[in-house]
Amino acid sequence: MDENIELLTGWGGTAPTATRVAEPHSPGDVREAIAEAPDRGLVARGLARSYGDAAQNAGGVVLRMTELAAVHDVDIEGAGVTVDAGVSLEQLMRLLVPLGLFPMVTPGTCQVTVGGAIAADVHGKNHHGVGSFCNHVEAFTLETPQGTRHVTPDRDPDVFWATAGGMGLTGVVTQARLRMKRIRTSRIRMDTERASDLDDAMSRMEQRDSDYHYSVAWIDVMARGSHMGRSVITRGDFAEPDELPTRMRSDPLGFKPSTVLTAPPWFPNGLLNKVSVRAFNELWFRKAPRHQEGAIVPLASFHHPLDFVHGWNRIYGTRGFLQYQFVVPYGPEGEAAVRTAVERLSAHGAPSFRAVLKRFGPGNPGHLSFPMPGWTLTLDVPAGMPGLAGLCDGLDEVVLEAGGRLYLAKESRAKPWVIHPMYPRLDEWREIRAKLDPGGVLRSDMARRLDLC
Repeated sequence: MDENIELLTGWGGTAPTATRVAEPHSPGDVREAIAEAPDRGLVARGLARSYGDAAQNAGGVVLRMTELAAVHDVDIEGAGVTVDAGVSLEQLMRLLVPLGLFPMVTPGTCQVTVGGAIAADVHGKNHHGVGSFCNHVEAFTLETPQGTRHVTPDRDPDVFWATAGGMGLTGVVTQARLRMKRIRTSRIRMDTERASDLDDAMSRMEQRDSDYHYSVAWIDVMARGSHMGRSVITRGDFAEPDELPTRMRSDPLGFKPSTVLTAPPWFPNGLLNKVSVRAFNELWFRKAPRHQEGAIVPLASFHHPLDFVHGWNRIYGTRGFLQYQFVVPYGPEGEAAVRTAVERLSAHGAPSFRAVLKRFGPGNPGHLSFPMPGWTLTLDVPAGMPGLAGLCDGLDEVVLEAGGRLYLAKESRAKPWVIHPMYPRLDEWREIRAKLDPGGVLRSDMARRLDLC
């Protein structure tokens, strides 16, 4: 295997640590790396879209899995595919969308590997209807210090669901079998509406989300007063061929997404501030239609708009940024927690141009899987924002008191005593993990910081 010493960060660009990076080309390489792991251990890494330190391992080994990226079997009739863990969702889409298949779940970027999607049990705009990524994984191969395991949710449920959302700490996934969604076009039929404030947005989503496969609301967290939490709600479903404009009907499954812009390698710190983001948010809200139905848009622009800008995380400057995402249960306490969070963000003037609100459906049996029935709010903020630590610590308390949790794939600064009560099945997960890895080979910076194992 190729090996180099590298300084790694997550997508947020904070807390870099040095590690030995190896690139396996086969499952045998993975087994060899696990057997020869140093005292600081080993963790897998895909396309580095975890925002914090989940795929970092200071002084140890990180396995960059992107060279293990073959597609082994496509079952068009059965809507299934078998792939290596290093295959990205973009690679899957480029291959399968023209064949009428689409991942059942995709997060806000397609620059995620299948192995990473399993480790984080990622979710998308359709969780309220179909759940998260691992709900649609039929099987995977897991390399552990105790050997190779071929895991299914029926045959080996404890290991399957400990790995789903387990942040790579139960083993290294090398291959997976996925169920896909059948589609007839590569376009989304999208409806858009503006909500005047947060309560209006939550009410509209509660009433109408179940009518759509996909739903998300962009929230202006800088708006104040009677406009606090004003939103743009976009919902959609895959369009049918006869709904396409005439010029598109000759190639209804055409799919050729491309990067439109590339962020420069260096941005000045402070470019995203209260003034610039408030101006952007005002423009974004005003340009959205008050009410529009049936717009036909490419699936890439609907699902992955930021992927059109290569390296968009660089716009936050050298200090980087953090993404804060929580979920709180439905009901008065959860809704009050969302309002409190938006009130505090608005009062603080948190310069976030990317804040989204979604509704989750039922969770799955994953011990550390993030989604639960409830509201989830996500936002990006510059790491250098004054008062950020205190603001986030206060939000942690609000989320915890409401019975909610933070998302480990986005988390980069919380303390163990905050995270542990949010995941009440943590001890059960630890017991399963200890059987798979009794010597503690599988380690990461996040695992140490949060005292997960």
